[in-house]
Amino acid sequence: MSVDAGGDTVTDEAVRSLGADTDPRLRELLSALVRHVHDFARETRLTQQEWERAIGFLTATGQTCTDTRQEFILLSDVLGLSMLVETLNADRGQGATESTVLGPFHMTESPVRELGADIDLVGSGEPCVVSGRVLSQDGTPLPGATLDVWQADAHGFYDVQQPDVQPAGNGRGLFTTDAAGRFHFRTCVPSPYPIPTDGPVGDLLRATGRHPYRPAHIHFIAGAEGHTPVTTHIFVAGSDYLDSDAVFAVKHSLVQDFTETDDPSLAREFGIPNPFRHARFDLVLTPERAA
Repeated sequence: MSVDAGGDTVTDEAVRSLGADTDPRLRELLSALVRHVHDFARETRLTQQEWERAIGFLTATGQTCTDTRQEFILLSDVLGLSMLVETLNADRGQGATESTVLGPFHMTESPVRELGADIDLVGSGEPCVVSGRVLSQDGTPLPGATLDVWQADAHGFYDVQQPDVQPAGNGRGLFTTDAAGRFHFRTCVPSPYPIPTDGPVGDLLRATGRHPYRPAHIHFIAGAEGHTPVTTHIFVAGSDYLDSDAVFAVKHSLVQDFTETDDPSLAREFGIPNPFRHARFDLVLTPERAA
């Protein structure tokens, strides 16, 4: 290692400093990171003051994280990195449900609920039923598939954001499909909402003239034995911000109608008063590839 590394040599010196016993994948990642970060500094002629502000920003981002808030995921989301990583790793094949970002609020375990249960524990919005099936890629129903669901209330807040207002587990549920791969549950129609802006990520959005809003959606993680789980959203058709999601997560295939209905037979089937909104769709999983 050189004792006189300068701007022209420090990058190579930093890469060569990785020990011989470094895990090969870790070496690949760190080598690329060092080279790209150094190239960024050279390209932008990064000043000492700017470097210090960046360190301060990252420090504040870490200090904002709690057991129920992940500011680094939020930062990754608004920079488009979360969506990029999800896309790079989404090799699901024709017809499979598209994936999208996890988001920063999958921070607590969803309570196990029976099919048909109401996850809107506070009655905060327009009632709706969400129903459908979990299928394999060839159309075969998947009985016993799990469906982890979470959403904000009708005012745009998750339970972990309002522990003194919402009961724990509001807007969340862990469901298991029936013998025909079917699921259904009751909830409220979700609404658009702003991501948290009271931390460093909010400062970044304001500094760059960006709005913090996400279109109305419900989160899902669907999984079944022998299949690759999918993390996805269902977006409400016609919602504001579908074309300008603050975290770049909208995919056209995930936009679904929440149709108003007053069908008495459906109301009886789902045990809900008329009228109500109904969203019906299938979640299609890809079989795991043989090793």
